Amino acid sequence: MISPDIYKKIDPSDMRSRIRNFYEQVEEAIAIGKKFQSSNYSKRTTNIVLAGMGGSAIGGDLLRTYLSKQLSIPFIVNRHYTLPNYVDKNSLVIISSYSGNTEETLEAYEQAVEQKARILCITSGGEVAKRAKDLKHQYIFIPGGLQPRAALGYSFFPLLYALDKMGFADLNENEVQETITVLKTMSGEAVDMTEKNYPYSIAKRLHGKAVVVWSSSDLLEAVSVRWRGQLNENAKHLAYSALFPELNHNEIVGWENPPEILKHFVIALLKDRDDHARVVQRMAITKEVLKETPDAILEIAPRGEGRLARMFSMIHLGDWVSYYLAMLDEADPTPVERINYLKSELEYNAFGINE
Repeated sequence: MISPDIYKKIDPSDMRSRIRNFYEQVEEAIAIGKKFQSSNYSKRTTNIVLAGMGGSAIGGDLLRTYLSKQLSIPFIVNRHYTLPNYVDKNSLVIISSYSGNTEETLEAYEQAVEQKARILCITSGGEVAKRAKDLKHQYIFIPGGLQPRAALGYSFFPLLYALDKMGFADLNENEVQETITVLKTMSGEAVDMTEKNYPYSIAKRLHGKAVVVWSSSDLLEAVSVRWRGQLNENAKHLAYSALFPELNHNEIVGWENPPEILKHFVIALLKDRDDHARVVQRMAITKEVLKETPDAILEIAPRGEGRLARMFSMIHLGDWVSYYLAMLDEADPTPVERINYLKSELEYNAFGINE
């Protein structure tokens, strides 16, 4: 077992506790969602658009994939300043900004107002909260003070309950309770860096390697994006993600050159039992084709029976993997200095000072 002193040294802001206690955040987020009150809008809505960036957008991606077998209208996540032209009075636009001050999301908010869309805001404060109150839009306030990526429970579960009450989803409380149980169990198992710790063992295989996260374009589509983002932000580690079957039509050919570089890659292959049968075959064939190319191809499966538990068990596993990789890389998992620098430069340029 590695000394706990490493946590104090590398993780002074205690991201470890945020991950360890994630199931408690989920419980609190569910309580927030249960308090949300709304009329049924499903018969008057032709599309759902969630506007958000980074950690505030991934909750929307997870909602979209989780509800894909229930929704009868399109649901997209909009990571941009501008909304699609089809947004109108029959659209539900969800403004998701954890800080409430994300510039891309604020501009999209303005457009949603101009298009007279139905608007639901979810935020911890900032300008989004101010506008929601001033314009009398529906809103969900969530606790602040976290990195957006560490607030995923708050950005997902209240919206799940909101969409249920609006008539878009059919919430299964048994799946919700199973998810909490699975997360709590996993957290207890993953809390210390021992040789029996599964996420730590994965982190050791990723250490010193560039990482590629693969999954099917099914339940785990957004989860693979979450893994990539957590590896990037928590571990400050290069990673990207790609999806089956699309990667079989392009990326698979790229795994030829340069061979000396590709030996320093590890593929994390996220697999779910409900992956399309042909995708399962594609995964097996692709693994065989590339078996001598990267350093390793790790097959990783979720825990749980229901779709929600499987989704969030894989998310929680990825969060722990990214944390332990941060410890191995000696990277503080909390700050994102390059993102903060970029934001400061954009603000600087906005006033014409740095032209």
